[in-house]
Amino acid sequence: MNQIAEALLQTQSVHINTQEYFTWTSGKKSPIYCDNRQLISYPHYRTLITQEFVKKIKTDFSQVELIAGTATAGIPWAAWIAESLNLPMIYIRSKPKGHGLKSAIEGKALPSQKTLIIEDLISTGKSSIEAVHNAKNDKLEVLGVLSIFTYGFSQAENAFQEQSIEKYSLCHLDQLLQHAQATQTLNSSNVDQVLEWKKAFI
Repeated sequence: MNQIAEALLQTQSVHINTQEYFTWTSGKKSPIYCDNRQLISYPHYRTLITQEFVKKIKTDFSQVELIAGTATAGIPWAAWIAESLNLPMIYIRSKPKGHGLKSAIEGKALPSQKTLIIEDLISTGKSSIEAVHNAKNDKLEVLGVLSIFTYGFSQAENAFQEQSIEKYSLCHLDQLLQHAQATQTLNSSNVDQVLEWKKAFI
């Protein structure tokens, strides 16, 4: 069983409706809507996801010195991961504040610290890449971006590759659909519809 896909479906963090499409903030129509903020209210799944992040970090990013959450959805996950690894934590705003020190970084960060950025979701990749740029502008060494879920859009894949940014997601849309079909949450026709939508996404 794909435990992360199960967590997303059981907590209704991911909604799929092939009959009446959702409207994203961008105005795009989609048969799938992700609200991973729901996950923070479920201690069992919260612990599971944090442990999966920590396992990945210990295996592939053991040199990390600083955990950075994206504001706002990445902040709680960054906090739990940092606590588990006994590492310092910061969070990164989408853009610098317009007052005070006008910083995009909140928390204590030292130049050249090896940093992992934590996201809840990657769609087009735009906000994640902006977070990387903000971290680099603060002279941090970014090791990569980790997220709970990704749609796996080709434009996001290409954007990360062009920027030479390493990324990893605990669950991909294709894995979610496979699990939904296996557990009869979706039938084959609905899975095919979502996959066609993903392929055509621009």
